[in-house]
Amino acid sequence: MVLSMTGFGRGEASDDIYKITVEMKSVNHRYLDINIRMPHTFSFYENKMRADIKERVNRGKVDVFFSFETQGDQDVEINYNSSVAASYIAGMKKMAEEYSVDFVPDVKSIARFPDVFTMKDAKVDEERITPLVDAALGSAIDMFLKSRETEGKKLYDDIVDKLTSVSEVTDKIENRYPDILDEYRDRISKKAEELLGDRQIDERVLATEMVVYADRLCVDEEMVRLRTHISHMRKTLEEAENIGRKLDFLTQELNREANTILSKSTDIIIADYGIELKTLIEKIREQIQNIE
Repeated sequence: MVLSMTGFGRGEASDDIYKITVEMKSVNHRYLDINIRMPHTFSFYENKMRADIKERVNRGKVDVFFSFETQGDQDVEINYNSSVAASYIAGMKKMAEEYSVDFVPDVKSIARFPDVFTMKDAKVDEERITPLVDAALGSAIDMFLKSRETEGKKLYDDIVDKLTSVSEVTDKIENRYPDILDEYRDRISKKAEELLGDRQIDERVLATEMVVYADRLCVDEEMVRLRTHISHMRKTLEEAENIGRKLDFLTQELNREANTILSKSTDIIIADYGIELKTLIEKIREQIQNIE
């Protein structure tokens, strides 16, 4: 099954106190890179979350966004920082003296200054909240993988279609070679007739020249390897998982054979086919970069 490295998933779970939301999204990456954004209060859960994702995801840059809400009345702790308030009062008093103005401390105003009062949520009940986090994360991963599967199906169809086109161009190249040899034989025969006039052409010399020319142009091995790589790619696309790197390697091998064909060719038609071949292979390579 082909899985895209692009995906999105969202999961929620709640009880009468807590509501947990987990969102996941991913883009292409050579390896698995997980980035989790969560409140410090829930840092106890990060390692487990990371392990759960690694168990089901192989590649991609995965961003995870974790949020929670409390429902109903929850106890909070209010802290009064007297040293901070004293510092504000001392600073304001000094400023009043410098500008020769009266200063009367205003408790209401000072209470609004940063860090004079701080509020802290009640401690999270880890035992109660862990099942909710598990459920939200599980739902998010399920949706995430489903979206990767949907995108993967599109990639599969497109790559298979382009592999069919590569096979067709390969057939065209192979079918063109007999015509190239016939055309070359006609050219050198006419050239020899111009040079020799009425004298008979030595067929042995002509045959030797044709063998040398055919050997120089021969791409039989490249044709065989092209078809072998195409067959391997089709089989790999049907494998279960983690096929992106293998497909990438096979694409490099396809491109290597296309380059060899182009380098041997002296025929403009074969050159055009070779360029078409490389264009198709490059499009396949671009799509494979999206596969897990």
